[in-house]
Amino acid sequence: MKRQILAAFAAAATLSMAAEDAKYVFYFIGDGMGLGHVNATETYNRDVLRSDSPILMASFPVASQARSYSASSPITDSAAAGTALASGIKTKNSMVGMDPDTVPVSSIAVDFMKAGYAVGVGTTVQADDATPAAWYAHAANRGMKETIAPQAAESGLSFIAGGDFKLKGAGEVAFREFKDVMRKGGYEIAEGYAAFNELKRKGGKLPRKVLMYPENPSGGQVGYTIDSIPGAMTCAQITEACLQTLENVNPEKFLMMIEGGNIDWAAHSNDGGGVIKEILNFQDAINVAYQFYLRHPSETLIVVTADHDTGGMSLGRNGGAYNIAYADAQKISKDSFADWTRNWGKNTPDPTWEEMEKMLKEKLGFWTVVPVSEKETQELRKLFDETFISKKAEDEQTLYHTFNAFTAKAFSILNYHMGIGWTTTYHAGNFVPVYAIGANAGYFTGCLNNTDIPLLIKRAAGLD
Repeated sequence: MKRQILAAFAAAATLSMAAEDAKYVFYFIGDGMGLGHVNATETYNRDVLRSDSPILMASFPVASQARSYSASSPITDSAAAGTALASGIKTKNSMVGMDPDTVPVSSIAVDFMKAGYAVGVGTTVQADDATPAAWYAHAANRGMKETIAPQAAESGLSFIAGGDFKLKGAGEVAFREFKDVMRKGGYEIAEGYAAFNELKRKGGKLPRKVLMYPENPSGGQVGYTIDSIPGAMTCAQITEACLQTLENVNPEKFLMMIEGGNIDWAAHSNDGGGVIKEILNFQDAINVAYQFYLRHPSETLIVVTADHDTGGMSLGRNGGAYNIAYADAQKISKDSFADWTRNWGKNTPDPTWEEMEKMLKEKLGFWTVVPVSEKETQELRKLFDETFISKKAEDEQTLYHTFNAFTAKAFSILNYHMGIGWTTTYHAGNFVPVYAIGANAGYFTGCLNNTDIPLLIKRAAGLD
């Protein structure tokens, strides 16, 4: 206890000291990552991984919170929140890089580039979706993919990466034309982290502008961590590629924004185990920045926050068993399980309960690890018949996926035994966490508004 008190005093003393301007800024946004999501992950870290220290971001000396409401609603969407976190301006839901009157607003990337900083943006979901788009584009609606994506070419960003592009929905021709526009804007294209490493070998060093995305995206993103997809691009790899590119462009000062987008997708699905594994993956990316910070402690600032809470996730629910260790019994994301069951139901002439029971044991640990009760088993068998035999069960629609009734029930049972509760499959208006360490990290204390964060980042770098 004495050691902890001394450490707390040391941290407070460090924060109170006047620091020099931040030359290297790492800005991490965990999409949909509410306080409940972090708490569940920290519980898993403590009780399952048996770690004697908190997850990395929770160990930072600054731990505060921020309000996330938009100009049009107490519950923001990613477009309005992304704009607030990029520019310091509140706007209406669905709007990207514009104020409520549809007047374009600049992200802090513009201010940093004017000050000579190299700037990069990366995400594990679509690079032209709301949060990354707010850094380089202006659109009245986040769905305007054919308007948003091409604006990246003139952004001046040195690095742009994503798990996919919404623009692909406009067809192969539109995406091919976009790539041509990006090449004319000076960007070298790398389809995956291995391809990025190959760029260095061509001319002996990296190009000054890089566009990176996976060769084989997984449904609009890099793929869920829990699915263990061979060769999948990770958030840490995106961060490392961005760091290498920015150091090549300007080793003296840079700013990057990295979004852990899969956290939000898993939370929309109410996939508790998936959320925990995505936040741990996000921690690997933060660790890339933290290792850099250890080499440049007085010049580096790391800020971690979220755009909003998705799902209203909590650790604690009526009657739950509160065993977070069951997250390790889960070997597949809810999305992938739903896809498998849908295809299996269509392509299997006579689907049987015995086959499904085997799948539940292998992929979710039911009956072997997770103590599924007889009552729960009967509920599953009933929905099995209604979903795959009589086909009268109704699907459940969330923002990014559609789940058959059987999948929804199976994961509801898994969440129940883990002790994880949800209030919605959409966004919640809860406070979101803010963590910071490094140069001028003390600016990020108190109960903040999300619009404060980018402005405080500018102040920390001396760009008021």
